[in-house]
Amino acid sequence: MQFLDARRLTGPSLLFDTHGSILDIACSGDEAERLVPAWKKHVGRMLSELGWNDAEFATAKLAGGVSLAFTAPLDALYAASAINEWAWAACDQELNGADAPDFDTAVKEIRDAIAEEANPALVDLEAQAAANGVTMLWDDDEVSLGLGRHSQTWPVRELPEPQSLDWARFRDVPTVLVTGTNGKTTTVRLAAHILRVAGRTVGMSSTDYIAVNNEVVDRDDWSGPGGARNVLRHEDVDAAILETARGGLLRRGLGVFAADAAVITNIGRDHLGDFGSRTLDDLMDIKWIVSRAVRDNGPLILNADDARLVERARGYPGTLVWFSLNPANPVVLSHTSNGGIAYVLEDDELVRIDGEAAERICNAADIPITLQGAARHNTANALAAAALTCAMGVSIDDVRRGLTTMTQEENPGRGNLFAVDGFKVIIDFAHNPQAIDALLDMAAAMQGKRKVLCFGQAGDRPDDLIRELARNAWEKGLDRVIVSELAHYYRGRGPGEVYGVIRDELLRCGAREDQIEHNDEEIASFDSALAWAQPGDLVIMLALERSPELYDRIRAG
Repeated sequence: MQFLDARRLTGPSLLFDTHGSILDIACSGDEAERLVPAWKKHVGRMLSELGWNDAEFATAKLAGGVSLAFTAPLDALYAASAINEWAWAACDQELNGADAPDFDTAVKEIRDAIAEEANPALVDLEAQAAANGVTMLWDDDEVSLGLGRHSQTWPVRELPEPQSLDWARFRDVPTVLVTGTNGKTTTVRLAAHILRVAGRTVGMSSTDYIAVNNEVVDRDDWSGPGGARNVLRHEDVDAAILETARGGLLRRGLGVFAADAAVITNIGRDHLGDFGSRTLDDLMDIKWIVSRAVRDNGPLILNADDARLVERARGYPGTLVWFSLNPANPVVLSHTSNGGIAYVLEDDELVRIDGEAAERICNAADIPITLQGAARHNTANALAAAALTCAMGVSIDDVRRGLTTMTQEENPGRGNLFAVDGFKVIIDFAHNPQAIDALLDMAAAMQGKRKVLCFGQAGDRPDDLIRELARNAWEKGLDRVIVSELAHYYRGRGPGEVYGVIRDELLRCGAREDQIEHNDEEIASFDSALAWAQPGDLVIMLALERSPELYDRIRAG
């Protein structure tokens, strides 16, 4: 057994829909069977000593370990995590013979931590907000009531008296969630653009930045609960689109407790090998958390072409809306025949189907980011964005105008196509097999005379996944591969180790030594590809480091 982490859960998570503390332990299935009852016993003993008698327990057995959690007061989550750390030490002593922690000393330390962390005003405000049906968001620094333009925010230690508040002024704004393996950021950007066209002041959070309308508030990965809170506290926002990535869902939980709609774009192989997401079933469980936020409020929008999503949706008690690139998809046909809503690609047209009624949205080729329809993955993202914004009350006319006016420049790093000296260049951030397959399928539709692929991989990806990436790429008909070292992404591997795996797989697939090149930096790989390319060729650059230098090279001609 190995201790991995003890941390706070601040929103709906894999294990429950409230706040608490979670303990992650790497262990075998047999070890988990012994650990769970021991953990419950020790946590129960400590909670009884502290007078916490209403905690709820939850456990999840995962590939390679177990997660153990219990609910805790809002103003005692750090102390709750200290309890979990102590409980692990007690379990380690009982099951593995490690040094025993002193119970009385631990009780004193945890009581001190509870006293230091205590914020009765916060707990009272939470109760009053719930009683008045008002959304409350909180973190270590701030607390807010209401959402967007109906919100107000205070420092966490300077909270108002609940009796002094006009509770009727705190209301929500339409809020939607976007998750999945690939296509999240593009779907968020499309949906935000559609909302702006419809006259909304839209806040969006994503893996790239937080923005309100066209103003970037902060550039960073804001796809977790912190990004959601930042957007929803902005007093100009009257609609919010929140990208919701695996990491935030797993580590802290969902950033909101309820939303008006949610999209799951697909479930694919990415981040496999990390604790909590070592299998596709683990990933499915994580992404499915968003379904609980919309179950009683609005539609869950799913990709009908993803078999895992189709299977998981069976028996879902909420409202489903499907999207598909195949109008004859049996899930879509069954759903719409029973009066359901779906968004499909039919004869190159995006169509909204509501029972027996069908309404044309636009031609896929008229959506700039589909590159005349060649980028079918972006056509799927457009269907998802159309479904999402229609669920927010946007008209089909505004959806049409939004989809057909968002340019490539407004979707940087996602299938951007440039013409350079008679050849074409595609820049994309694809980094997993499903995303790279989609990109190379798009490249195949462009029929370049010769094709060169520049890419690298992070060291925390398992060998079989790295080999799959290299194999799939070569089988798409490449003439050259240039591999970038990416020292910032070694993540436990040594220099040249990832390149060695890629090179070996390419050679196994039939590549010649002179068709494989290795550089330290992405920009060096890109420069080499540009120097190699001739008129009619296609350069495909997978930019894991998202360097602005790549775009500077293109602009410089």
